[in-house]
Amino acid sequence: MFLKTRLMLSILGLPLMLLTLLAGVAVVLEDRQDRAALRETLSQGTRLLAPSLGEALAAGDERALSRLGERLMALPHVESLSVQDGHGELRLTLGQLGKPPTPPRDAAPQLLEQGLVWRWQTPLPSPGTATAWLTLDVDTTPLLLSRYRLMASAGLVLMLAGLLLLLVGFAVTRRVTQPLEDAGRALERLAFGMVPARLAPPASPELGSLTRRVNDLADHLAASRDDLQAQIEQATNELQESMETIEVQNIELDMAHRRAVEANRVKSEFLANMSHEIRTPLNGIVGFCRLLGRSRLEPRQREWLDHVQRACDNLLMLVNDVLDFSKLEAGRVELETLPLDMVALVDEVLGLQAPLAQHKHLRLLGLVFDDVPADLKGDPLRIRQVITNLVNNAVKFTDRGEVIVRVMLEEAETDRVLLRIGVSDTGMGLSEEACRRLFQAFHQTDISHSREFGGTGLGLAISRQLVEQMGGEVSVESVPGEGSTFSFTLPLEGNAEAERLPELRLQGDTVALDESHLPTRRALEHLMRRWDARVVTATQAAAEPGVALAVVALDAEDLEAASLDVWRRRLEQLACPALLLVNAGLPDLPALPLPHGGEILTKPVARATLVQAMRRHLAHTPQALPAPGSPRAPASMARLLVVDDTESNRLLMRELLSDVGVAVTLAASGSQALTLARQQRFDLVLMDIRMAGMDGLETTRALRRLGGEWRRVPIIAVTAHVQSEQRRTLLESGLDDVLIKPLEPQRLVRLLEETLGLTMPSRLTAEATTMQDDGRQNAGQELAVVDLEIGTRLAGGREALARELLERLADSLPESERAIRDAVERHDGEALLDALHALNGACRYCGTPRLGLLAETLETRLRSRGRESVVALLPELYAAMAELRRWQADQPSSTTKAMASASSSESER
Repeated sequence: MFLKTRLMLSILGLPLMLLTLLAGVAVVLEDRQDRAALRETLSQGTRLLAPSLGEALAAGDERALSRLGERLMALPHVESLSVQDGHGELRLTLGQLGKPPTPPRDAAPQLLEQGLVWRWQTPLPSPGTATAWLTLDVDTTPLLLSRYRLMASAGLVLMLAGLLLLLVGFAVTRRVTQPLEDAGRALERLAFGMVPARLAPPASPELGSLTRRVNDLADHLAASRDDLQAQIEQATNELQESMETIEVQNIELDMAHRRAVEANRVKSEFLANMSHEIRTPLNGIVGFCRLLGRSRLEPRQREWLDHVQRACDNLLMLVNDVLDFSKLEAGRVELETLPLDMVALVDEVLGLQAPLAQHKHLRLLGLVFDDVPADLKGDPLRIRQVITNLVNNAVKFTDRGEVIVRVMLEEAETDRVLLRIGVSDTGMGLSEEACRRLFQAFHQTDISHSREFGGTGLGLAISRQLVEQMGGEVSVESVPGEGSTFSFTLPLEGNAEAERLPELRLQGDTVALDESHLPTRRALEHLMRRWDARVVTATQAAAEPGVALAVVALDAEDLEAASLDVWRRRLEQLACPALLLVNAGLPDLPALPLPHGGEILTKPVARATLVQAMRRHLAHTPQALPAPGSPRAPASMARLLVVDDTESNRLLMRELLSDVGVAVTLAASGSQALTLARQQRFDLVLMDIRMAGMDGLETTRALRRLGGEWRRVPIIAVTAHVQSEQRRTLLESGLDDVLIKPLEPQRLVRLLEETLGLTMPSRLTAEATTMQDDGRQNAGQELAVVDLEIGTRLAGGREALARELLERLADSLPESERAIRDAVERHDGEALLDALHALNGACRYCGTPRLGLLAETLETRLRSRGRESVVALLPELYAAMAELRRWQADQPSSTTKAMASASSSESER
């Protein structure tokens, strides 16, 4: 509270409070005195006239009563009067009487106060026993008015006193506070750096001392300011010199920054261009290696070729990593939002990493928890890339033990879920320092790892950036010597309330489970019980009647000769089919007899493969619970749709699939395939990519838009030429896999087994293996115009079909040559690419090594270098076409060929 306020309160407030209190006491006392005087007047007046009223009332003298009543009405403030006899009857009423009076119980005078109206009742003497009563109504409003007048007078006196005190207080406070205010303003000016005028000394000695001190402070601050100004001028000169130096350095720094930004841009552009330039000849080398692999080679030459192929694959993977890293740095990676299934995705990744894990005798296991929804949306390609990198690192740096992938639901909202994906291993582990440096580009935990295990140190850096771009976070936990766990969060679109349905309904069948690896055994046991199976151990199965199926896992030590003899005896003792889950590759699978049926599967076993195997070998067909849509047809009724605009390719595909036991439907264009898809259901589609009209990509998108089961039907791209980036584009466009022409029989057999769950006849598998081995026999080194042995191998071992395909190719050469020449004359690069691609695709299934090599070379050059790079090789292509036509002319007549073809086909049957 300010001093002025306190002074004003002490001078003005306290006296006013005392005066107000005194005035209030005076008003109250005056009011009480007036009220007491009124009571006394009423009491004396009624006491004097009461005997006379009693006598007049007893005598019945109305005139006397009226005269006496008038005298009472003359009393101060009396408004009305009433007289009641002993019987309660009113004998006299004067004035405006309000409520009729009620005689009191006690025979004594009584005053009733009812607000501003008083009622005075007093008894009158009467001759009888009953008491007569006199009632007076008194209006006390004049008393109230008198009090208000007194209060107004007191208020006026208080106002005058307050005004006088205010004048006195103002004068006193002005005298006291004026020097203080002057000192305050002087200090304020000093605070703002200004010199105030000197203060005049006041009369009061106390305030005079304050004024002198303020004046001394002002003098001292003025001197200090002069000193400071001199220092500031000196510092300003020094700062100006420093600023000039800093400005020069800033200009140099800005120039260096611009050079760094330009260098970074040039580096990114250089990486992208070099990656493209390196991949282009690499794809050519890979293509030539594949063409060379289709020719006859010595075993040693084929071994060298395999080394070249592996080196090319490793170099291509390195180039792709560098290109991905440069794209991530430049922010040019775009994420897709496509449907995905985490179970199938994890199984696919583990299947790709299985050969290295089997070679090191590691156990791979994928655990997708039941609360993870089946229908999710995200970028499956990038998620697969991250998981593949983490699993590959875990397998690479683990010598013994296990690698487990866990996918669990961490958070769930209305239409979004947050998954946590972890990859744990029992490898060498990492130190804390290594964990901190782990996600840096081109960095590995140990300098010797790049020599021992390979790699560039880009995988984890790319994975971290991809996860962060998808909205997740990467973390690592590791203990040296015990193992590591890499995990990352992944936000995806999906409904957490949509539970994953069981793939099978086993209806209480008893399944014997023998698995030594504890996590795998728990996972299989949980899966079987989720499918309503009754699970028993191998020991219990011996005494358990009615075991429907035995699921037995074999590890590396079980594949030794002594252990295999034990397993042969155990399998003979089983009274049910057996599924052998072997942790080994296809070449190392044991030749164990299965007396009661069954089959051998390699670990890690995909859930879909396990489901199909159990359907095949249980005594009754389990009730399948597929995803929403029409249930898939049994394997024996599978239907395939082949879409290709080249007649020879369609003919070859039909012949190759004739002995498989599937219904094959051929479509010559995308529009025809779309029409067939609306009319009937198919289980698999083999789709050519480059077709006239609707190409393969447009047809695939149109099929996916049909909805229903077409969202899940596998569509496999079959093309004669595809680069790594194009392969990625095909997979992102809705295709499930990419196959390169020529489609070898063994690859086709494996595709049908993996996709449709078909069990191929042993004759087909043997033929595919024989043809693969025959292709590796020794032969001349020069490429021939026609090689019937290669053509027969590509035609699935059918020589008649190989000759028919050669004839169709030769018949189409004039039209192909005309299309190529027209495109060259019109300088139409797209038409030239279409013509060369069609010729390359037609040569892929025919035994024409020279023409096929030229077509492959020309298409590769046209895609990578442009039209000008292929013009020089066109005469050689025309010459190869002419040689093939001359070969056709040297062959027997059409009638002889038809008879030979019929005879050959009859002999094959």
